[in-house]
Amino acid sequence: MGHRLRKVDVAVGLGSNDLGVASFCAELYHAGLFPTLVFTGGSGRPSAALFPRGEAVHFRERVLELGVPDSAIVLEPNAANTGQNIAFSRQVLADAGITPSTVLLVSRPGMERRSFATARRVWPEVEVVCASEPVSFDGYLKRIGDEKLVLDMLVGGLQRVIEYPKLGFAIEQDVPEDVRSAYESLVAAGFDSRLLST
Repeated sequence: MGHRLRKVDVAVGLGSNDLGVASFCAELYHAGLFPTLVFTGGSGRPSAALFPRGEAVHFRERVLELGVPDSAIVLEPNAANTGQNIAFSRQVLADAGITPSTVLLVSRPGMERRSFATARRVWPEVEVVCASEPVSFDGYLKRIGDEKLVLDMLVGGLQRVIEYPKLGFAIEQDVPEDVRSAYESLVAAGFDSRLLST
């Protein structure tokens, strides 16, 4: 989304199949951008084989390896979707006595807008800044190692940006016509395994 990185009260690392989210969180923590880091996520469809103990647990282990102190980490291991990631993170922070006014959402590339739109609906009283690891599309495809999965996830993510506001799960986002056309072309080409059931 092009948000400027700055100091915030807490960061929330959104679980996914991409351990790069955790590594980028560690980098931002060491840069002094936040004192508290929440990892949120259970085992999702694309991540269950990679992270059998859950996304949040594996992300925590990664940042501990990278020198983030355990005392800075809050774990939320149950969320199964983006709305739960935000709502459950908010609750575990409240349970820890932390009520932030600014939150940095760290996600995999391609997930920033959806996480922003969800957070604005679910946690409207906080100021949200979004970030993801700066990596080229080709570099990301190479790191994940499954081009179809990456494209399927991008297509499914965009569908949710379009559809979730109608269901009350997120705020409305502008989706330009050329983006909608690309989405329709990708669906027609078979990149559809992450689409919502209709």
